Amino acid sequence: MIAEDGDGFLEKAEESLAGAESEFVNGRFNNCSNRCYYAVFQAAISALAAAGIRPPAGGGEWGHEFVRSHFIGQLLNRQKLYPTNLRTTLEQNRALRQTADYKRDHVTEIRAGRAVRRTQEFLAEVRQRGSRR
Repeated sequence: MIAEDGDGFLEKAEESLAGAESEFVNGRFNNCSNRCYYAVFQAAISALAAAGIRPPAGGGEWGHEFVRSHFIGQLLNRQKLYPTNLRTTLEQNRALRQTADYKRDHVTEIRAGRAVRRTQEFLAEVRQRGSRR
């Protein structure tokens, strides 16, 4: 969980994406996958904050499940602010991070490359919508 408001999270997402791209180029696919997840997580926080959605009272922390469910439920389904092709990005990147961080298996170059592309698309959409506000 992260105890901050949404300010600055898009910049953190950009830094995480740059880290993922660097790790990918250098063949560190597990680290790449980790950074891809955090890039979309941070970008989703930025999007939620821009839409006026705040973390639950009593801690003010952006929990992972809260961010995922509210990004999909509020910004995609209810307000239709983002395209539906982003619906599975957080979950796909989370599952890949689980493999990278907690399982014996290693993330392959192909899977990491797909994660980088998903992450780039996700951030591009958040950037684009943010510039319209």
